[in-house]
Amino acid sequence: METPTVRRRRLLPRTPGRWAAALAVLAVLVGGGTWTAVADDGPPAVQREDRTLRPGGVPIDTSYFTAGGSGKRPAVLIGHGFGGSKNDVRAQAEKLAADGYAVLTWSARGFGKSGGPISLNDPDGEVRDVSGLIDWLATRPEVELDAKGDPRVGLTGASYGGAVSLLAAGHDRRVDAIAPVITYWNLADALFPDGVFKKLWAGIFVTSGGGCEKFEKRLCEMYERVAVSGKPDAEARALLTERSPSAVADRIKVPSLLLQGQSDSLFPLGHADAMQKAISANGAPVSVDWISGGHDGGDNETARVEGRVGSWFDRYLKEETGTDTGPAFRVTRTGGVDSTDGAALKRGASSDTYPGLRSGGREIPLRATGGGGASAENGTGTGTANGTGTGTENGTGVGPANGTGAGPATKHTGSTETFRNPAGSAPPAISAVPGVGGGLSQLSSLGVGLSLDFPGQFGRFESAPLTTAVRVTGTPTVRVDVRATEGRDAVLFGKVYDVSPDGRQQVLPSQLVAPYRITPDQQGKPVELALPAVDHEFDAGHRMRLVLSATDLGYASPAEPATYTVTAKGPLTVPTAPAVTTAAATLPWWTWGLPAAALVIAAGLLLTARRRTATPAPDPALTDVPLQITGLSKKYAKSVDRYAVRELSFRVEKGQVLGLLGPNGAGKTTTLRMLMGLITPDEGEIRVFGQAIRPGAPVLSRVGAFVEGAGFLPHLSGRANLDLYWQATGRPAEDAHIDEALEIAGLGDALARAVRTYSQGMRQRLAIAQAMLGMPDLLILDEPTNGLDPPQIREMREVMIRYAAGGRTVIVSSHLLSEVEQSCTHLVVMDRGRLVQAGPVAEITGSGDMILVTTADEVSEPLAEKVASLPGIGSAVRTDDGRGLLVRLDGATTARLVADLVRLDVPVTGVGPHRRLEDAFLTLISGGAA
Repeated sequence: METPTVRRRRLLPRTPGRWAAALAVLAVLVGGGTWTAVADDGPPAVQREDRTLRPGGVPIDTSYFTAGGSGKRPAVLIGHGFGGSKNDVRAQAEKLAADGYAVLTWSARGFGKSGGPISLNDPDGEVRDVSGLIDWLATRPEVELDAKGDPRVGLTGASYGGAVSLLAAGHDRRVDAIAPVITYWNLADALFPDGVFKKLWAGIFVTSGGGCEKFEKRLCEMYERVAVSGKPDAEARALLTERSPSAVADRIKVPSLLLQGQSDSLFPLGHADAMQKAISANGAPVSVDWISGGHDGGDNETARVEGRVGSWFDRYLKEETGTDTGPAFRVTRTGGVDSTDGAALKRGASSDTYPGLRSGGREIPLRATGGGGASAENGTGTGTANGTGTGTENGTGVGPANGTGAGPATKHTGSTETFRNPAGSAPPAISAVPGVGGGLSQLSSLGVGLSLDFPGQFGRFESAPLTTAVRVTGTPTVRVDVRATEGRDAVLFGKVYDVSPDGRQQVLPSQLVAPYRITPDQQGKPVELALPAVDHEFDAGHRMRLVLSATDLGYASPAEPATYTVTAKGPLTVPTAPAVTTAAATLPWWTWGLPAAALVIAAGLLLTARRRTATPAPDPALTDVPLQITGLSKKYAKSVDRYAVRELSFRVEKGQVLGLLGPNGAGKTTTLRMLMGLITPDEGEIRVFGQAIRPGAPVLSRVGAFVEGAGFLPHLSGRANLDLYWQATGRPAEDAHIDEALEIAGLGDALARAVRTYSQGMRQRLAIAQAMLGMPDLLILDEPTNGLDPPQIREMREVMIRYAAGGRTVIVSSHLLSEVEQSCTHLVVMDRGRLVQAGPVAEITGSGDMILVTTADEVSEPLAEKVASLPGIGSAVRTDDGRGLLVRLDGATTARLVADLVRLDVPVTGVGPHRRLEDAFLTLISGGAA
C-alpha cells in the first residue's frame, strides 16, 4: 500500500543532540545536499512528508502535514480542483496543520503524479481511494481515533475535491464533517441541465483533464457521443448521476458547510440548495454560504472561506463547542467600488435559517415588448441590429431614431412573443463566458456586464418601472405556454435583466442563464420556468426584463431552424428572502457620502476607459499564482525613448517573501504603482491570481499595500483607528480579520492606547496591520523599515515572516540589504528599469567560498580561533548573535570542515554557502552597468 521511502520533509524537527545533528549534516553533505534544522519560539514548524500510496491498487501521490507536539489530533483530507493537483492546496494544508490538524492532500487519479485514468469520482475509483487514505490515517500514531481503524476526520476541497468530500461522506461512515466548496450535487444536471448540453463547459472539462484519452473509456465515449449529437441521452445521464453525490443523498449525515459561488455557470446555486435539503433531511447540521466568485471568475474570498472552514472543523472535529461556525445562511453582496483601492465593495448578509431559493415571493407583472427593437400587434416593425428599442403599451413601437440596423422583427400579440431559432443555431446569444463573466458581475451595480441577444432570436417581456427597490435572493419563476413548429423540441434560454430607467443599459446579474428543453408533449400548456438563482438588487425606477432566447454560446441548440411562440401565463415571481439581513453600516453619512460622489465620477471615467480598452480574460492557469509580470514597460512622462521600466518579467508564488531591490531610479516604485493599478503600463501585463490588472480591477481586493506612511487620528487608540478605517471601506465586519492582523503585527496592549503615544516603530506596525486588514493574499510593502531603529527593524522583519507563513505572499521594497537577506525568501534585482536577476536569496548569494555554520549553543572566541587555525581554513569569525561561524575556505572542502567541527565538538545545526547580499547586489549592479 505504501512506497517505503519518504521523498521529502519540508522542515525538520528540533535538533535532538549535537552529535546526531553533526553526523546528519555530514551525511547530507556527502550526498550533495544541505540539511537545516529550524528552531524558534514562534508557532510550531509544519512538517511535510511526501509518499506514494496505493489505496485502490493505483499509485496516488500524497503529502502529509503535521506540526508540533506528540498529542492526538483530528485529521483533514483536502481535495483539489479538476485539472489540478495536491500542490494547489498546500497553503491551506499548512495552515490547518499549524492549527492542530493532521492534514493529508493527494493528487486524484489521472492528475499530478498519480496514476490511473480520470473516472470523475467513481465510487470504485476516486472514492475508494479516499477510503484507503482514511485507512492510512487510522494507522498514524498522532491521529485521534473514534474507534479502532476509525480516525476523527473531515474533508474539504473545491469543485472536483468538494464533490469527492460529499461522496466520501456518503460511502464511508468514518467521515465526521465536510466543507465542500463550489461543487456539484448531480453532475448530469450540471452538464445536461433540463436535457440541454452545456457544450462549452463540457469541452473545457475534457481539455483541462488532458484530453479525452486521459479519461476512463466509457466517459470518453459518452462525451464524444453527446458532443456530436448535441443532445444528452439516457445512458449519459445515468453514467454521470451514479458518480454524483446525489446518488448517496440519504447517506450523507455529517455536519456540512456548503460554500457555493454566485458567479458560477458551471455549478450554480441550485446545487447547494439541493445539497442543503437532502443533508438537512438526514438530521445533520448544515450551513450555506454564497461566496462572491465561482468557476466564472471573480473573488473566491479565499481567506474568509478557509477561515470559516477552519472554524467548522474546530467545532465538529475538535468538538470546541464555543466556536462560532457562522450563520445558517450567508451571502456576500457586492455593490459599488471601494474608493480606497478600486476594488468591488462587499458586505455580508445572513439569516439564522436557510431561506431556500423561493422565500418571500413577490409578483412582478410583465408585458411583451418585442425582441428585435420594434414590434407590433400584426407582427411588423423595424428592429435595429443591436436589438434596442421598446414597444408601446398597445403593442406598437419603433426602434430609436438613429436605428438603421433593420434586424428581423419579433412578433407579439398582448403577452405573446414569436421568434426563430436560426439554422445551425448561429450566431448564438452570449451570457456567461467561463472565466470572464464572474469578474464583471461584481460591478453590476455600476452597469457593467457582458451579454448579447440577436434580433429576431428572442422574446422579451418587461415590467413597469419599479416603485421601490427589490432585492432578489433566489430563483425567479414564470409560467409560460411554449409552442414549436413541426412538433420539435423547443430549446430556450431564460434570463432576467436589470434595465436602467432610460432603457439604454441592461445588466445580467452574475451573467447567468437557465436552459429549458420543452418537449412536444409539454407544449400547448403552461409550464413553470425557473430562472437562474441570484442575489441582486433592482433599484427603484429600474425594470425587470425577462428574455427567452433561442440560442446561447455555452449550450448546444438544435441545428434545424424552428419558430417558437411563447405566451406569458402569469407574472414573474421573484424571491425576496425577507429574513436575510445585510450587515448594517454604522458610520454617519458624511464618511461615505463625499467619497461616493467622487466614486460616481471615477466610475464614469472607468467605464469609458473600459470601452476603449478591453480587459483581457482571466488566465485559468494562473488562478493560484499571486503575481506574474510579463514584458512590462513604462516610459517617463513626455519621453519618446526613456524608460522607467523596460521589458520586466518575473513571477511570485504563494508563501514567498520577495525582496524588490535596486538603486535609486531602478524602477521599483514605478513597478509597484503599476502593480497596484495606480498607473497603466505602456506595454506588457500584470496578472494577480490570473486576473489582468487595470485601474479598479476587482482582484485588487486581494491586495493590501503600505506605500507611504498611513495617517491615523492621534487621539484615538490603535484599535479604534483600525475599526474606523475598516468601517469606511463598507465591507462586512467579519471579513476584516482585525484580530488576526493584530496578532501578526504584535502590538499587544498598546492597541488600547492613543496613537499619539506610539513610537515610530509602533506606528509602522499599526500601518502594516491596516494593510493586512481583510488578510489580503498579496501584501505590498514599500520601505516598511524607514525611520526605525535596529530592534524595531527586527520586529518588522518578524511581522513579514509571520504573515507569509500562512501561505500568503509579501513583496517588500527596501534599501536595507541586510534585512532583506534575513527576511526574504526570493529576490528581484532591478537596475535602470530592467531585470538584472531573480531567484531564491540563497541562489543569488550562495556563490563564493564563504560558509555559514550555525550552532545549537553560543560559540566561544577561543573555539572560533581553533577553527580558524585548521588546515585549509582562511578565517573563522563568530556571527553577530554568537550562534554560528562565518568560515572562509582556503583549500579545505566543506565535508572536511564538517568532519573537523565534529572532532572539535562544535554543536553544528546547519552548514551552507554564504555570501552577503550586499556583495552579491554590488556585483550584479556593476555587472549590469558594464
